[in-house]
Amino acid sequence: MDASEAATVLARARQGDGDAFRALVERHSHAAFRLAFNLTGNEQDAEDVVQEGFLKAYRQLGRFQSRSNFGTWLHRIIVNCSMDLLRERRRERRRVDDPDEVIGVLPSEGPGPEHMARGAEIRRRIDASLASLSPHERAAFTLRHYEGRSIEEIGSTLGVRTSAAKHCIFRAVRKLRGALAPLRGES
Repeated sequence: MDASEAATVLARARQGDGDAFRALVERHSHAAFRLAFNLTGNEQDAEDVVQEGFLKAYRQLGRFQSRSNFGTWLHRIIVNCSMDLLRERRRERRRVDDPDEVIGVLPSEGPGPEHMARGAEIRRRIDASLASLSPHERAAFTLRHYEGRSIEEIGSTLGVRTSAAKHCIFRAVRKLRGALAPLRGES
């Protein structure tokens, strides 16, 4: 779908055309899911976030201003829904004794048990570190390093200045490096 076609579909959706909104959902659902999954780290949570995000987008379509494209606007909604979910998870995690109950340990594939054990430990530390980031840090890191977004896009998506987006990414990377530092010396 080219830019003029997308604008036409968006205009029809804003006028209440359900088929046009369905076309927007089909066009953006994969990217929305990928972003939500990278932010939440859980397939079911990502599906819930995407569903909630599209529902909010549908309800607020009349508020959409064409200063940005629909995809960027939708990403912001998905990020906000993900951040809300992460805040809730953080509150729940404070009530759970064993953090591995909230953060699944994902084994990596490798040639041998030592490699698998090391990969699992790295994955566990990354997951735990990502979970310990503030919602803005996690969103900024995910948008930059998993989604490949520019700093300007990240700032726009998060509703912060470019310098604040850079700072969020910097803090996230610093925290992740700190969490992984003990593994650097291991063989």
